[in-house]
Amino acid sequence: MPKFPLRAAIGVCVALALAACSSSDNNSSDTTAPVTPTTPPKNVIFFLGDGMGLTTMTAARIYSVGEDGDLTMDTLPETAFVKTFSNDSQVTDSAPSMAAYMTGVKMNNEVISMSADTTAIDPIADAAGNKLGNNCGSKNGTPATTLLELAKAKGLSAGVVTTTRVTHATPAATYSHICHRDLENDIAAAVVPGGAGYNSALGANGLDVLLGGGSQFFTPVKGGGKRADGRDLVAELKAKNYAFASNAAEFNAIDASKTERLAGLFTSSHMSYDLDRDPAKEPSLAEMTTKAMDVLAKNSKGYFLMVEGGRIDHALHETTAKKALHDTVAFDNAIKAAIAKAKQTDPELKNTLIVVTADHDHTLVLNGYAKRTGKTAAGNAGVLGVVKNYVTGAVEKDADGAPYSIIGFGNGENRTQGSRSALASLDDSVTSANTYHQEGVIRVSAGNETHGGTDVFLGAIGMGSETFLGTIDNTKVFGLVKAAGGL
Repeated sequence: MPKFPLRAAIGVCVALALAACSSSDNNSSDTTAPVTPTTPPKNVIFFLGDGMGLTTMTAARIYSVGEDGDLTMDTLPETAFVKTFSNDSQVTDSAPSMAAYMTGVKMNNEVISMSADTTAIDPIADAAGNKLGNNCGSKNGTPATTLLELAKAKGLSAGVVTTTRVTHATPAATYSHICHRDLENDIAAAVVPGGAGYNSALGANGLDVLLGGGSQFFTPVKGGGKRADGRDLVAELKAKNYAFASNAAEFNAIDASKTERLAGLFTSSHMSYDLDRDPAKEPSLAEMTTKAMDVLAKNSKGYFLMVEGGRIDHALHETTAKKALHDTVAFDNAIKAAIAKAKQTDPELKNTLIVVTADHDHTLVLNGYAKRTGKTAAGNAGVLGVVKNYVTGAVEKDADGAPYSIIGFGNGENRTQGSRSALASLDDSVTSANTYHQEGVIRVSAGNETHGGTDVFLGAIGMGSETFLGTIDNTKVFGLVKAAGGL
């Protein structure tokens, strides 16, 4: 064997040994701070389109971008179907369905994030129907821990954004525990750190962001609100160092980079339908979402944010399809804005999970063999129009000789008693109006179209999203989000 390579190898070994000794000898005088590896923040954004069934999604797609277009929701790489039945009903309401996502527990209709044995007891009310107090009882179930509470316990920030009252069933299921969803005064008290009725599971500082409507449940009766206890919860939030906004101008003036905690209550009850929204008074759902992300992102550990497009549901209950589809598109715009903002700091979403789903569907249907309409625009009613034959383009007629709209409902307030022949003049200009109530098969009282019991869509992108697949129960979503977010 040649001698030179051996001598070279020995020399290298000696040199390495001397270097190690020299390093050891100089340890006492080395003032360089040790390098601590940093863990990227884990962020979860949970989007909930209230009442956004598959037919509503489809109709909103056609309304916005035409049959062959895509909403942002349509482009999410991982998808699943979700079963929505509650503990006691084939057709759920928003309280137990959202609570199932947030807690992993099946509970009874109208119950907010409690154990399965909790009975929904109507609140104490006066003769006018005003909810006066909590009638749950002391032995009626136990609280079920929510994803938001788990996030706070891990030191993450947490926020809630909605277009409904912040005390409504869906947002309430993230941060409160109560036997009946109508106890909104008590739900409001749960968010004020240190106050009577505060949910201590939110930690010492409480929610970091709370944006939506519903100031009436934070305001005493003497101030025009519905709090009989005289408390001014807005003042209490401000005293806890929340930056507060009551309109779009105040909201826009808040510098997220200098804000640790943010609350905004923009309306007394629910925020306006996006079709009717005055941007000078109320921020959009996309604007609220991105500002919430800016505030929450200052936490190096990460955050959990729930965003609800809540008024989709209300428009569907009214059977005003145009408002429902417009709010669905506004919800989709918020998803698009959130993904874009998240990718600014996490380009491949390796540490960000975004989930989009619905709590239940409605009875909206797409009727007939309608020709393709394309998106709704000036001069084109689109999916809001009447059914036209896909071959001839002629207006289709029912057995009474009357036209009928593409969109209808299984039940609703607008149902002709007897023959529809009187509707022979029904046309696109009528059915595409902002306030038109589409017809229902079963007549119910105004505003009381019901939820449906069909499975709903779930889409996901980013960290852990590949675990969402197949047909799953809504309670399983809790565990998937919990695991992906490390909660």
